[in-house]
Amino acid sequence: MKNTTTLNRLLVNLFNEVMEAESRAVITGDFMDISNNDMHIIDAIGVEEPQNMSAIAAKLMVTVGTLTVNMNSLEKKGYIERKRSTEDKRMVYVTLTEKGRKAFFHHRDFHKEMIKAAVRGLEEDEMKALISCLDKLDKFFKG
Repeated sequence: MKNTTTLNRLLVNLFNEVMEAESRAVITGDFMDISNNDMHIIDAIGVEEPQNMSAIAAKLMVTVGTLTVNMNSLEKKGYIERKRSTEDKRMVYVTLTEKGRKAFFHHRDFHKEMIKAAVRGLEEDEMKALISCLDKLDKFFKG
């Protein structure tokens, strides 16, 4: 029982600490006008090809309606552009503006540094065990 209590405490604390650290590190300077949630939407849009609203909503596990509210705000603030498909007018594609791309890379850089710091000093066998455990947790949470 003690192990499960400890594991629960660690998982809850880690989640909260990562979210707080991310917010402190990412929502700074040029990006004070958005939230951590907005930054995750920007990350889901990505810098590759335009994404449709359904694909972005699926990545974030939210409804298109919920996402639309956030997209309206991000568009007003200059982070994204939305365009209707010329082939299917029902489809709306989203791309990041230059400001949105800067936010994307700023967020990505935080994650790179976080991972470097988290695994600093781990031996190869410890790294493999950590990846294996986290992969199992990921599968569990996905159902």
